[in-house]
Amino acid sequence: MSGISRRRFLAASLAGCAATTLAGPKKAMAAGSFKGYPDGMGVLVDLTRCIGCRSCEAACNKEQNLPAPGRPFDDKSVFEETFHGGKQKRRPDENAYTVVNRYSPDDSDRPLYRKVQCNHCNEPACLSSCFVNAYTKTKEGAVVYNSKVCVGCRNCMVACPFNIPGYSYSSAFDPVVKKCIFCHETRLKNGLPPACVDVCPQEALTFGKRKDLIKIGHQRIQTHPGRYLDHLYGEKELGGTSWMYLSPVAFDEVGFDPNPGNEPIINNVKDFLGTVPMVLAIWPAMFTGFHLLAKKKAHDEDNHDVEKQHDEEGGDQ
Repeated sequence: MSGISRRRFLAASLAGCAATTLAGPKKAMAAGSFKGYPDGMGVLVDLTRCIGCRSCEAACNKEQNLPAPGRPFDDKSVFEETFHGGKQKRRPDENAYTVVNRYSPDDSDRPLYRKVQCNHCNEPACLSSCFVNAYTKTKEGAVVYNSKVCVGCRNCMVACPFNIPGYSYSSAFDPVVKKCIFCHETRLKNGLPPACVDVCPQEALTFGKRKDLIKIGHQRIQTHPGRYLDHLYGEKELGGTSWMYLSPVAFDEVGFDPNPGNEPIINNVKDFLGTVPMVLAIWPAMFTGFHLLAKKKAHDEDNHDVEKQHDEEGGDQ
């Protein structure tokens, strides 16, 4: 499949299926022609400056009114957490829109820390895969989510090449996807940097117009030869992202997909968008509906049993 992983092929298929049902602003995005708003904002992340203080996690938690973590933000033992046989580090979820992970690359004499959050793609796969228009790419650069129209199909979770959106499993009757929204409502649309950037004591996060950050990133690479890998991750990957990274080591050593390609995921399957079965885009919603109907039936049966028991007890009296 031209080097496309099974996950990325499925993600592309979902995005393609949804794209065939959408019109208006999404049409250009689905065709791979949208390259971001010219004055869209972004963040440049310098991995050589991050010290793993997790101040960004605490600031995000406060800004977004998220629940307190199980362990305090100054507890460094979280860096030992791994999943799936030690292959995966912590990921954002419904209670944490950003997390910091520690890596020990072979080519570095010290640990490196990487902040993980939604990268706010120029051509978001989550947006293209959503057939109810729950996602929007704003002119400020943020990819935001509208829970009022979401049906809980979770296509966006499969489609995202960075494995970012989290699902709120705490309430089966209130399907909500949780992810970083770039502090859009409280800060970004007012020209202010997101809370995580504002609080960073090491200036590892630089906020500004994306086009300016690209220049800053390349200037740092040229000004400090040998300090950085000669690559700005996110400048072109998957059509470009609003969050971009500088690293002193190969990006796969700090948890990135080293070869995601420069084309948006949607382009991998655009030749057969009209033939992919629509069921790929709607099966999660179908199963969610089945689940809710089953729970409702069980609830109704329980109520019926209780009423029957009350009637029998009343007859005995």
